[in-house]
Amino acid sequence: MPKGYIIGHITVNDPEAYKEYVEKDTPILEKFGAKFIVRGGASETMEGETQNRHVVIEFPDYETAKAAYHDPEYQQVAEIRRRTATSTIILVEGT
Repeated sequence: MPKGYIIGHITVNDPEAYKEYVEKDTPILEKFGAKFIVRGGASETMEGETQNRHVVIEFPDYETAKAAYHDPEYQQVAEIRRRTATSTIILVEGT
C-alpha cells in the first residue's frame, strides 16, 4: 500500500509563537504513525516561488495522513500555525 505524506511549505512570521505549534503538533501526528522526513533545514528554490521552511511528514498510507490532518486535536493546534505563519499544506500519496 502506498504511503501518505503531508508536505508543508511555510514562512514563519512570528518565530517565538510558532515554537508552540512545533511542540504541540508533533505528539498528535506521531499518534498516527507520523515520521518527520524533512523539518526545516537549509534549502534552495531552484525554480518557482517558495516559502522559507519545508516539512515532509510520512504516514503509513494516504488515508492515515488525511485522518491526521483532519483530526480535531491537530486542527486546534494548526490554528497556531495559521496565526503565526503563511503556509501551503499538501496531502499526497507516494511510495
